[in-house]
Amino acid sequence: MPDTPSTSPSTERSPAAAPPRTRSAQQLTTTALTALAPASWGTTYVVTTELLPPGHPLFAGLMRSLPAGLLALAITRVLPRGGWWWRATVLGALNISGLPLLFVAAERLPGGVAATLGAAQPLLVAGLAVAVLHDRPTVWRLAWGVLGVLGVGLVVLGPQARLDTVGVLAGLGHTATMAAGVVLTKRWGRPSGVGPLSLAGWQLTAGGLLLLPFTLAFDGAPERVDAGAVAGYLWLGSMGGLIAYTLWFRGIGRLPVGATAPLVLLSPLVAAGIGAALGESLSLLQSCGFALALAALLAGQRDAPGVRGVLGARSVPGVRGVLGVRGVAGVLGVLIRGGRVR
Repeated sequence: MPDTPSTSPSTERSPAAAPPRTRSAQQLTTTALTALAPASWGTTYVVTTELLPPGHPLFAGLMRSLPAGLLALAITRVLPRGGWWWRATVLGALNISGLPLLFVAAERLPGGVAATLGAAQPLLVAGLAVAVLHDRPTVWRLAWGVLGVLGVGLVVLGPQARLDTVGVLAGLGHTATMAAGVVLTKRWGRPSGVGPLSLAGWQLTAGGLLLLPFTLAFDGAPERVDAGAVAGYLWLGSMGGLIAYTLWFRGIGRLPVGATAPLVLLSPLVAAGIGAALGESLSLLQSCGFALALAALLAGQRDAPGVRGVLGARSVPGVRGVLGVRGVAGVLGVLIRGGRVR
């Protein structure tokens, strides 16, 4: 028997009497499960370039969203009610319908570079959170967010012949839509009695339906879909689609928005790791920017002691933590020792 949703947002609750260690373990588990989503999205780039037919980003986005969304609706048998019809449509447009931009970036940019453009997301989320959630970011997170964008700039502006304007704009466009989707998902929560699988199903279906007419009008289906392409579409729709978005929306509901956004770090990490295994390389300048972006995203997941917010902060102690200069140098050292910097 399906649950009956109401229009009031639900909140994730943990036992009030749970000891601190138990709550920490629960948060660690939630963070680890949520991190599986951006980790799986990091595989999008290699799947797109190695398995999918080229030149069909709209069709790829449709195959990643609509079948998975319809499957989730069939499993949960819960439909939106009241205002959640338009909310699900808006969230589907932001979180799902922007997927073709991701596939455009994946086709035009090296995997590690394309994924690193997502490093701007925490800063965008922080800015939107001020306006939508009235959540003031700390000086610590803002500073590291700016450094993350700086790192992205070094990657994008590096002397790499395969970088082009369309690919960079597509990657940043997808990052912006995802940032808005994260903030609004946190703002609206979920209707009471509705689980993250239902919420994922609503958004995947709405996003897929929005993509359908554009796919039919401008993209169409590939002339030839071989076994590798079928496997790629199945992976993107299952682990990269329904499972990933269910875990992602569950995590957004349970974790602070400032802690959720930096988890997108795993997307460039996974993509760059796969790209390195396939022989991709970055220039020294791009590698420095890549390392800076990764260090900034890691540091953004924690608050510096004593930092209360932009308007009330007095000091920023602890800046020389493990994710400071030595952290950046350590990441860069790994890249150099791996023989991928040229």
